[in-house]
Amino acid sequence: MMTFAELGLDAKLVQATDALGYVNPTPIQEKAIPVLLSGTKDLVGLAQTGTGKTAAFGLPLLHLVDEGQKYPQALVVCPTRELCLQIVNELEGFKKFQTGMHVVAVYGGTSIGQQIRDLKRGVQIVVATPGRLIDLIERKAINLEQIKYVVLDEADEMLNMGFKEDIEFILQNTPKRESTWLFSATMPPEIRRISKKYLKEPVEITVGKTNTANKNIDHQYFVTSAQYRYQALKRLIDFNPGIYGIIFTRTKADAQEIAEKLTREGYDIDALHGDLTQQQRDKVMGEFRDKTLQLLIATDVAARGIDVQGITHVINYELPDDVEVYTHRSGRTGRAGNTGVCMSIIHMREMGKMRHIQGIVQVPFHKMDIPAGKDVCRKQFFHFMDKLLQTDISHGDYESYVPMLEEKFADVSKEEVLKRVAAMEFDRFLKYYENAEDLNVYDQRRERFDRNSGDRRGNDRGDRGDSRGERGGRQQFSGGGDVARLFVNLGTKDGFYKASFLQFILDMSDLRKEVLGRIDMKEMNSWIEIDKRAAKQMIAAIDGKNYKGRRIRMNDADSRR
Repeated sequence: MMTFAELGLDAKLVQATDALGYVNPTPIQEKAIPVLLSGTKDLVGLAQTGTGKTAAFGLPLLHLVDEGQKYPQALVVCPTRELCLQIVNELEGFKKFQTGMHVVAVYGGTSIGQQIRDLKRGVQIVVATPGRLIDLIERKAINLEQIKYVVLDEADEMLNMGFKEDIEFILQNTPKRESTWLFSATMPPEIRRISKKYLKEPVEITVGKTNTANKNIDHQYFVTSAQYRYQALKRLIDFNPGIYGIIFTRTKADAQEIAEKLTREGYDIDALHGDLTQQQRDKVMGEFRDKTLQLLIATDVAARGIDVQGITHVINYELPDDVEVYTHRSGRTGRAGNTGVCMSIIHMREMGKMRHIQGIVQVPFHKMDIPAGKDVCRKQFFHFMDKLLQTDISHGDYESYVPMLEEKFADVSKEEVLKRVAAMEFDRFLKYYENAEDLNVYDQRRERFDRNSGDRRGNDRGDRGDSRGERGGRQQFSGGGDVARLFVNLGTKDGFYKASFLQFILDMSDLRKEVLGRIDMKEMNSWIEIDKRAAKQMIAAIDGKNYKGRRIRMNDADSRR
């Protein structure tokens, strides 16, 4: 069995691992450390929490950075304050004999001033949560220009918490990195996309069983009214433009009806049910395998025996009565070592059934909000832009058309051309979702289930800026306080993402995220739901202050009516 001394680590690090009682590396450490010690190879490490990932990237970082240089050379980004502190604690143990090595944790919920002072004293490794790091970047309190190594720890968790844009922003602000190391428990499509975009021919290491539901499938559920089930389905499809999946219904009548509705509305979909002849079934399955169809809607009986690789999503239009049927449905995705998402659309009366299924299959179910209309439009827009930039123009004599195009658009600016292209592509979406209503149903009973089910969105809702209660309703927080609604003249135009905005208002007010509910951000303004007992403290701390030369206005939104 290999020892840490055989991995090629610096003698001081081996001395530290010996002092900590570490003799033999775990599988992820044994596989990853030799690769990472080169300092020039990108890596994707797939391993569950508790497998020793921190040492797998922490020891190579301490080996590679120059402790004689007192500026940030390595950056570790992780989803939560708790994990941030855990990583720093482990790194402190590993650098015991490197007296000139300094590691600083930056995270929300505590004084940003003290963290800025810690950074100014000189540091080689920074461990950060996305929201606080972006805040520091925007304040020019941290310089990432000399960062050589970036680690994204629990990357799938960060995506689930809504930090996708933040991750990309951070990677864009580390232009001189020599290698990027991505660690994740699963490999959802968004992680794969980030990997392809920012990592160069990464070495991929997988540790543990590869085809188990709790590791490869993200189980999500969405609560809506029964009459909005179809609208919710459409919205989930639209919010996942790269979806390649199966929608399950209870009856063949539902399967046929929904397939016909979605087909009329322009979706590439067909139904698979018991009334089809074998020839019709073979035709539908052939089109689905060839990806001529993006979606297949099926009953449980008709779907038996389906084994199609690359399915990204399974959607339960209705929950099955049998737990084994749920397992069968969800098992259509996340196959052969791939990852997938199983989404269930439910109403409040099905919460008991959801709880029962979760208890039997013993995997966490994650409560997700049905996206708002504007979020759908934004997601589709960015997907279209990616497709536009990736369009292959190497085939065909396009050059011969360029002079005619230049003549035709001589009096039209590039910006106007882009606007017209966007208008042609998105006119239908924008009109449909312009005044789209909130399809979510909120209930305190659901909140209790969220907490019991290990709901990432429920437990970390402040990081997402999502709702704790019905829009406009008088919901109570855990401490029993009523909700106040605050207005502030800061929005996305000021450069905020939800996560960084959340961190900004918490830092300014010295409040904890537990007092916050929904944060509704617009371009120029935002509205914040907050425990009424904390509202005055937030207003007093923020109203009248300056942000980038602009005076902040914050007040009770209800008093403005």
